[in-house]
Amino acid sequence: MGCLDEGHFNGELENGVSIGCGEVGFEEEGNTDTAAIEDAVKVLLLGLGEDINREGLRKTPLRVAKALREGTRGYRQKVKDIVEGALFPEAGLDNNRIGHAGGAGGLVIVHDLDLYSYCESCLLPFQVKCHVGYVPSGQRVVGLSKLSRVADVFAKRLQEPQRLADEVCSALHQGIKPAGVAVILHCTHIHFPDIESIFLESYQQGWVKTLVSSGSGVFEHKNADVWADFFCLLKFSCIDIEKFRLRGSFDQRWCPSLSSLSTKVSSKIGPINPVMVAAVSSILNCLGEDSVRKELAGTPSRFVKWLLNFQSIDMNVKLNGSLCGGIDTLNINREVNFNDKQIHSELNLPFWSQCEHHILPFYGVVHIGYFLSESYNPIGKSILQSIVHFYGFKLQVQERLTRQIAETISPLLGGHVIVVVEASHTCMISRGIEKFGSSTATVAVLGRFSTDIASRTVFLQSLSATPSGGQ
Repeated sequence: MGCLDEGHFNGELENGVSIGCGEVGFEEEGNTDTAAIEDAVKVLLLGLGEDINREGLRKTPLRVAKALREGTRGYRQKVKDIVEGALFPEAGLDNNRIGHAGGAGGLVIVHDLDLYSYCESCLLPFQVKCHVGYVPSGQRVVGLSKLSRVADVFAKRLQEPQRLADEVCSALHQGIKPAGVAVILHCTHIHFPDIESIFLESYQQGWVKTLVSSGSGVFEHKNADVWADFFCLLKFSCIDIEKFRLRGSFDQRWCPSLSSLSTKVSSKIGPINPVMVAAVSSILNCLGEDSVRKELAGTPSRFVKWLLNFQSIDMNVKLNGSLCGGIDTLNINREVNFNDKQIHSELNLPFWSQCEHHILPFYGVVHIGYFLSESYNPIGKSILQSIVHFYGFKLQVQERLTRQIAETISPLLGGHVIVVVEASHTCMISRGIEKFGSSTATVAVLGRFSTDIASRTVFLQSLSATPSGGQ
């Protein structure tokens, strides 16, 4: 699979940033492909109206190129290289006894493998919880770590869940030559929010999750007894597999970018910049993919539509909510200073944003607390949510997002504000970091909250008793 040559695309913007790749090569970082991806990322940033020379974005093209190369390293890996040398002889039961054990047919399972992959339909990363089992044959077993490494080879390619399960299953069956292989994947995809629907329609959609499976050999038939053993062991490990899908039953439209709602919303964005689309096609080819593969035909346009939600524009916040109502309060039981005051709060306001360092989504919830000064009225929840979305739908860093929200609402309320942002960053599961389940909290305090420790503590302690609005 080659990169775009001059016959495919040779675009250039007015400032001289060109896109397009040279020949395909699978050399390490610093090669021509990495440089070509950097140029393509610059095109995307310029298309968003950003200044590619501003402090937060100067190294973004290189960071994005490295992240994408790392996240698709599976194209440059071979299962044979992983499995060879990791097969070990292991005697099983002798011929005089009935049963299966050791290298003669005993079930082996490795579960809860955390992986991530890039969705081939929209280029956003999705998380994978992988469970792999196999039945050894020929008195031969494989090193357990190799099951994870083989699964990771195929996860580190542009994927969709069912094909990922099938490819892992097939590769292990060919590499180990067991009596059978079983793979179950629990995949979680970020939703596809759109700025217009968020502001005008209060659109909010949960996570897209699916369970898929693939089996070979003794696992090929869904009613085989060995599947029951597999499921029982997963349940024993507190893994819910009641809604898993067998091969062939998967909904190919699992990606939210392919849903009818997303198509309807995206149509409101208007014409898509063809230079940005060509830049994404260039990136796909430089990663080792074929951008004209039918499954990728609309991917560049869909990714650009997603990215355009975060373009740098001068947009007025639509404060279309009521100036009162919808406010929860926390009584402060203390005998000093503000014992007659209340902390007004709005908790778990959802947000979505795009990290300006890696062009990867981060998401979470915002908690806001404030004292009302005299002559000020409480702010309606819809107004606070609009402010959160306004600053979320930009290329951002979490620290700046927290400060901007606090500084915006502070003069509307009299100056005494605390803002807490809790977020999960997809850059923490990619780029070779792969710290699944991690989260980041940032705090901004203004006015009384910056000096009144007791009030700050009351608000922060209230958060631990509140169900999170995150994933």
